[in-house]
Parts: sequence; C-alpha cells; structure tokens
Amino acid sequence: MMQSLKGRVVLVTGAAKRIGRGIALRLTREGARVAIHYSTSEAEARATAAECGGAPLFRANLENVAEIERLFSEVEQHFGRLDGLVNNAARFTRKDPLEITESDWDFVHSVNLKGTFFCCQRAAKGMLARDGGHIVNISSLGGLRAWPEHTHYCASKAGVIMMTRALAQAWAPKITVNSVAPGVIPFGEPDDRVKRLIAKTPAGRAGTADEIADAVVFFLTASDFITGQTLAVDGGLSQK
Repeated sequence: MMQSLKGRVVLVTGAAKRIGRGIALRLTREGARVAIHYSTSEAEARATAAECGGAPLFRANLENVAEIERLFSEVEQHFGRLDGLVNNAARFTRKDPLEITESDWDFVHSVNLKGTFFCCQRAAKGMLARDGGHIVNISSLGGLRAWPEHTHYCASKAGVIMMTRALAQAWAPKITVNSVAPGVIPFGEPDDRVKRLIAKTPAGRAGTADEIADAVVFFLTASDFITGQTLAVDGGLSQK
C-alpha cells in the first residue's frame, strides 16, 4: 500500500535549481515538510524555498564529510527527525577522456559518488535509530549508457546505481534505497547534443522535472518490498 507524504520530513540535496527544484516543489504539493539544501546557489535556493511555502534552507558543501554531518544535524534539530532523503545534488562536465585530469575526476566524483554515499550513510544512522525511512538517489541515463565525452560522469552515476543496490541490502527492511535515472530533461534552449538525444528518444520529446518527481514520490511512498531498484525515466531512450 502506498503511504502518504503528508507531514513527513524529506531532505532534497541540490534543491535550488532544475530537477532538484522540481522535486522540492512536488514534495511540498504532496504535503511533505521539505528541507532545501544548496551549496552555492543561494538566491535560487531562497526562491525555491519561498515557492515551497517558506521551507527552511540548509547550506553545505557535499565534498566535505564534516559539512554533511553538520547538514544532517541541523535538519534533525530543526524538524526532530528525517523520514526521507533525495540525493539530487550532482556535477556534470564534458571532456575528452584523454584530457581528464585528477582534478576533473575529483570535481565530479567528490559530489556525485562520495557525497551521495556519505549523505546516505548519515541519513541511515538516524533512520535506523528511529522508524526507518526512504532514500532515493538520482542517478542518470549516463549510469546506464556510455557517453564517451562524459566518461568520468558516467562512472560516477554507474557507481550510484550499484551503491543503491548494495545499501538496499545493507539496510533492509527498515530503509528502502532506490534510484531514479533521468533521461533528457533540458532547462533552457537545448544544445545540439541534447537535440540529438531528444530525436532518439522513443517518446518523441524531452522529459520534465515533474516527471522525475513522479518517480521520486513513488519510491518515497512505496512499501519496503520495493528496494534496490533503478527506474529509468527517459521516454524509452535507455532501451535504444
């Protein structure tokens, strides 16, 4: 049986803009008490928080585990508990794999994989001590399909998908851990690469942030019998 989100506390990382903003707005409409995380986009985060009925803001650099610890402590202190976590914050860069440097690799992996893991770990410590909870990791079509000029990004998101499966086993049955893999979700005018991907998408169009939020809401409200799964919300593009 699907549960209600009404009154449940959900932290959304990277909630200032784009998909994260869409998820935060949707969770608010569903009745959740949303915690808005941001790192550098303070103005956008304040706008999102206002649209979410004055949701509280929490700043942290997710490259730093000490800041992750502080983030979760502040959220728990504010709300008294944490019922759900949506790991949306991520970095995306494009580079020829022969030219990727150590700093390029670390720039992406420090948030996409390392930051996501330590957010999962810190959330789980609180959830396991209480009534359990739900974790949703936003991965990517790039974690399912190879993009040669995004090798470092693809590796980070494939890591998120496998990490999701491992943590689902580690923390069952009290915590469900699932992943949503968005396809082409453009914001603003799409570039030529995005236009080519849209043209290849069986649905014949790009997706929207609210369609990603559909899948997030599903995993946050589903029973504990659904865990360790990755749902591609991509108009069928991963099947090509």
